[in-house]
Amino acid sequence: MNFKKMHGNGNDFIVIEDLNNEYLGKESSIALKLCNRNFGIGADGILIVRNSKEADIEMVIINSDGSYASMCGNGIRCFAKYIYEENIVGKTIINIKTGDGIKRVSLTIKGDSIEEITVYMGKPSLDPSRIVKVSEKPIINKHLEINNKVYIINSLHIGVTHTVIIDKLSKFNIEEGKLIEENSLFKMKTNVNFCEVLDRKSIKIKTWEVGAGKTLACGTGSCASAYMSYMLGHTDNEVLVIVEGGTLKVRIEDGDNIYMIGNAENVFKGTLLMEY
Repeated sequence: MNFKKMHGNGNDFIVIEDLNNEYLGKESSIALKLCNRNFGIGADGILIVRNSKEADIEMVIINSDGSYASMCGNGIRCFAKYIYEENIVGKTIINIKTGDGIKRVSLTIKGDSIEEITVYMGKPSLDPSRIVKVSEKPIINKHLEINNKVYIINSLHIGVTHTVIIDKLSKFNIEEGKLIEENSLFKMKTNVNFCEVLDRKSIKIKTWEVGAGKTLACGTGSCASAYMSYMLGHTDNEVLVIVEGGTLKVRIEDGDNIYMIGNAENVFKGTLLMEY
């Protein structure tokens, strides 16, 4: 099996091609082996390249714990860079099928290199029926008590469910994210973003991801945090999002259309010898 290791702001992935559906049904076991940082290559997840009838190409995302993810912001930038550089899709505007629908990705090319990748992430949903088990109104500034500590949470769905907590980062240990992720309030698990507003044009976040735990960056989490900061009046409609692995730009147009702007990096490529 040939692969390429890539990352978006330190959120790392292994990209493999499966244009003939050779790995159908084996995705989870492959991810568990490849993502193991001691006995495999090591990554937060794998990205599988598959043909699509509805779009230019399909991206399948499997987390490091073998679970399926419908969407990943850093992953889709890596994926777009991969399919362009490997001549699988020779366009600078690419429609990519994901578990959250078709995403439009625009590549800015300078010379022979990709300078910037812009992803239209769509519109977020605050519909509580998609997020929590029982609720009659959106989860905005809701008090959630866990182990005698109160968190003021804001939850939305943007490809996957995210919960944003806006406060000083120094008040939280990233491991607290696991307690919120698995809280019985949520219909399914939630990603958790601790978000600190630095000024009108910048925020800093730390993310605990479902299926991966602490990561150096989260694209959908960056978008969720930027949107919540903007919606609650803390920031402007375009912000720089600072994560542990780097920075992203997020722009919100017409109130709720979210665009993520960043890049992706190649790390290495090779051939996997282990059985899968």
